[in-house]
Amino acid sequence: MLVVIDTNVLLVSISDRSKYHWLYRAILDGKIHISFTHDILIEYEEQIGLHWHPEIASHTIRSLLELPTAKLTVAYFSLNLINADPDDNKFADCAFAANADYIVTNDKDFNVLKSIPFPAIQVTDINSFKNTLIQKGIIK
Repeated sequence: MLVVIDTNVLLVSISDRSKYHWLYRAILDGKIHISFTHDILIEYEEQIGLHWHPEIASHTIRSLLELPTAKLTVAYFSLNLINADPDDNKFADCAFAANADYIVTNDKDFNVLKSIPFPAIQVTDINSFKNTLIQKGIIK
C-alpha cells in the first residue's frame, strides 16, 4: 500500500510516546510504502524542526530517504485541487503522480478531494487508516 502522509499526521506519529506512533513504526518497518516530493520533505523537515528539534528533523528525513519502501516522486502536474489552502496541493499532486492509494491527513481542507471525480485521490484520517490497515492484516 502506497500512501502520502500529510505533515500534521507525520508530526504526531514520530514520538514513541504518541498513540499514533504505530504509523511511523509501520513506515520504518516497511509495512506501508510512503511517497513524497522534494517540497514535502522540506515541509517535513521544517515542521519537525520547529515542533521537536532540528536534529530530530534531520534524522527523520534521513531515515525516510534511506527506506527501500519510500518513493521520492516528481510531480509534473500542478492540479490545484485544494483552494482553501493552496500549500496542501503538493500532497494531492504527489498522490496523483505516485498513484498513491491514500493521502493520510487530519486536515479538513483535503475533503474537497472526495468530491472530485477525476483524478480520484482517496483521503483518509489517521484513525480510519489504522482501521484499514488492521482489516487488511498489515498491522495488529
